[in-house]
Amino acid sequence: MKIAVIGTGGVGGSFGAALAKAGADVAFVARGAHLAAMQENGLRVEGGRGETVIRPVQATDNIASIGSVDIVLFCVKLWDVKPVGAQLGPLLAQDTAVIPLQNGVDAARWLVEILGATAVMNGTVAVSATIDRPGVIRQTGKMMSLTFGEMDGRMTRRAEQFHALCDRADFDVTLSDNIAVPLWVKFMALTAMSGCTALSRLPIGKLRDDPEIFAWFESVMRETEAVGRAEGVALPADTVDKLIGLTRSLPPEARASMAVDLSRGNRLELPWLAGKVVELGRKHGIPTPSNWGIYVALKPYANGAPPP
Repeated sequence: MKIAVIGTGGVGGSFGAALAKAGADVAFVARGAHLAAMQENGLRVEGGRGETVIRPVQATDNIASIGSVDIVLFCVKLWDVKPVGAQLGPLLAQDTAVIPLQNGVDAARWLVEILGATAVMNGTVAVSATIDRPGVIRQTGKMMSLTFGEMDGRMTRRAEQFHALCDRADFDVTLSDNIAVPLWVKFMALTAMSGCTALSRLPIGKLRDDPEIFAWFESVMRETEAVGRAEGVALPADTVDKLIGLTRSLPPEARASMAVDLSRGNRLELPWLAGKVVELGRKHGIPTPSNWGIYVALKPYANGAPPP
């Protein structure tokens, strides 16, 4: 199976390397020093799940040079979804599936507007990983899972073939017939993890050790759950309780990628995370004070570190 990974950061690098190791024909799109290091030394993934090295690696900054593929793992940041999505045409054959793996709940809808409904699946991942240095992805802990599915819930041949490939790779995979539910479960976890670890500048271990801070963490989830239900997503009644249990099992040093971006002075996905919850809360008349506080406190840093 031929796969294009668009955006070789923590997500794209982790899952692309695992699929390449499992025998897939994987082409990676990257840029700058990261691309140069991959072309010279291969792609290396280090951390809690051990070490994987893909060398030589197919790596380029020219999407069109890859040609048509079976699956596109679309892993760019949210602000790049629309401009980069418009460049995906040369990758698409009749049955190609583009699977967006962005944070938030907007990316698939944006891609459908660009590429058409038949070209787009939807997906969500759980992994703590980031670019440690050019050519190297560092994972924190052992958690690594992918959930994906057709947006209309059908079990198609392309979805089943990709599921079989993922099943041979070294991560958990689920083919869902109602992808909106796991997407929103992830969104609930992410709004809390991203907002709270970024705003507090603390890893999850420090947050959960303080009952008052962890109550704030839970309130972020519950606000996100409320707007999800108002959007018509059939979230299970025990979703927050299960997510709290999962959070207690995370490595104490874990923090969200948005917290890492904040510490590095990078642009933040804030408008599509806490900002999205605030937006939907206003739409449905649901109070979202915890998310609003995160949004307004981090808003000055949303486009990167402000000048002194």
